[in-house]
Amino acid sequence: MSAASALLGSDGLARRDYERLGRFIQEYSGIKMPPNKVTMLEGRLRRRLRATGHASFADYCRYLFEQDGLENETVHLIDAVTTNKTEFFREPDHFRLLQQKILPTLVAEKHGTRPLKFWSSASSTGAEPYTLAMILAEARSQYPSLRTTILATDICTEVLQTAVLGIYPEAMMAPVPAALRQRYVLRAKDPRSGLVRIAPELRSQVQYARLNLMDTTYPIDHDLDVIFCRNILIYFDKQTQAAVLTRLCDHLRPGGYLFMGHSETLAGFTLPLQLVGPTVFRRL
Repeated sequence: MSAASALLGSDGLARRDYERLGRFIQEYSGIKMPPNKVTMLEGRLRRRLRATGHASFADYCRYLFEQDGLENETVHLIDAVTTNKTEFFREPDHFRLLQQKILPTLVAEKHGTRPLKFWSSASSTGAEPYTLAMILAEARSQYPSLRTTILATDICTEVLQTAVLGIYPEAMMAPVPAALRQRYVLRAKDPRSGLVRIAPELRSQVQYARLNLMDTTYPIDHDLDVIFCRNILIYFDKQTQAAVLTRLCDHLRPGGYLFMGHSETLAGFTLPLQLVGPTVFRRL
């Protein structure tokens, strides 16, 4: 018996049900579900079994695939299986490059009165777009007329709710420079809560929306200046990566910038992008 077969025990997900779930999850969200993810998927779906009143994984899968349950359950199912690791100033070299080189270039090249447009395309609980908002707020002291928009999207509705509230464990603020914490992070009235909140003037700079990168079109402007798409492509197969990257390029104006995660690569893809920094590319 293979290790994968052993994982598919009688009281867990049956092989057929795991394969059905895996196919649907990958087709809908792009997230691969190989056999070694069985235990992870079982753990994440137990809450959905309780919420929907199903006594077993078999009953839950019958509800999804044979009783039209996907119509009501898809968003909750995808929320359950998405991985939402994030932190403030994650991959800090990216933010230094943005602050020291890219932003001055964008300001110098700016034509007309439109704002500079930023998109955090896999924003999770909001650490990335709020980090962006801090960088841009600080830049206004150097560029007083600077106008910006920040769109932050994610496929998971639960993390978007957290992001909109902007409330985090205080420990998450450790990577934020002390001066920025003082200006943009509010402590709870009860210090014993261990919680902090992003200041309202910063929260108001970010617009949140649900978006699935697997959609064939995105309801987003096609003249964006900067797109962050970091640490999400690693969950996709090569074909899906190519399709998503092509769509992202369609929304990036010539001269705009794409930021990817340090573990991600454009090797093997033909895209109108030029490397300008570690996993940072400029649209040709």
